[in-house]
Amino acid sequence: MINVSILVPQSSVMQAIADPSYLFSAVNQFLSTTGRAPLFDVSLIGASKDVAIANGLFTVHTDKQLNEVTHTDLVFIPALFGDMKSAIHQNQELIPWILKQHQNGAEVASLCVGAFLLASTGLLRGKKCSTHWGFTDEFKAMFPDVNLVDGSIVTDENGIYSSGGANSYWNLLLYLVEKYTDRDTAILASKYFAIDIDRDSQLSFSVFKGQKEHHDLEIIEAQEYIEGNFQDKISVNMLAGKVSVGRRSFERRFKKATNNTVAQYIQRVKIEAAKRSFESSRKNISEVMYDVGYTDTKAFRTLFKKITGLTPIEYRNKFQKQIQ
Repeated sequence: MINVSILVPQSSVMQAIADPSYLFSAVNQFLSTTGRAPLFDVSLIGASKDVAIANGLFTVHTDKQLNEVTHTDLVFIPALFGDMKSAIHQNQELIPWILKQHQNGAEVASLCVGAFLLASTGLLRGKKCSTHWGFTDEFKAMFPDVNLVDGSIVTDENGIYSSGGANSYWNLLLYLVEKYTDRDTAILASKYFAIDIDRDSQLSFSVFKGQKEHHDLEIIEAQEYIEGNFQDKISVNMLAGKVSVGRRSFERRFKKATNNTVAQYIQRVKIEAAKRSFESSRKNISEVMYDVGYTDTKAFRTLFKKITGLTPIEYRNKFQKQIQ
């Protein structure tokens, strides 16, 4: 029997607690229908018997408290809710417990922004990690010693797992079902829960937000100029001149503030505009390409797929609004 411990932190997301419990309980039923014994013993674990979550909207009655767990094989850290620093502070007493279980041989998996609590344990230092695409800048700032894999759905490194954002964590759950059972059982679970089992990127769902969570006013001015004039040809020298900063200093400050080179930032802004056009208009690929300032079809397609994980046609077919 594999002992699965689903933590119930304060300031956590109800679905990220209920979903793994539901999935592994359902897998037990799948196994039973094929004449095999149930494999997973699933428990909700908390610092107290009853844990209020979602700003007190729900209370979760745990199966065991931290000090009652004598052995576990797999620990789930569900997604947190609200301000990440505050959520980590509220759940400090979970950190030594997670470390103890890992030292005793348990594997540890974070779901979505549960990665913030996992990273706070130090277990991710120097390792790969995934989290919600909308929190990547905050995560990088808080945990610069973690190798955040942008756009990834699942990471697996020596028994430490993490997942991408929101419903992407279902792909990690299926990944672990397959690891502990077999491919056929994981496929059955994916069909039962209507989850695409082999989706490996959240890039197509990400939105480039401009990365202005810094205080470098000249760089913000340059960013705003790029975002207002992305169709035009913009050079580093032009931008540096507009904000009256030397080129070398400008490039260094821009990269430090935005985590992108100037060229990368311009590309991201152009592709974000192309995405919006594909979603809301009937323009063909060439029209959209010219609108955002590209003239080389091959280069545009290559860059678009690199940033979104999909070709322009695939993206348009996936997200275009139905225009009557």
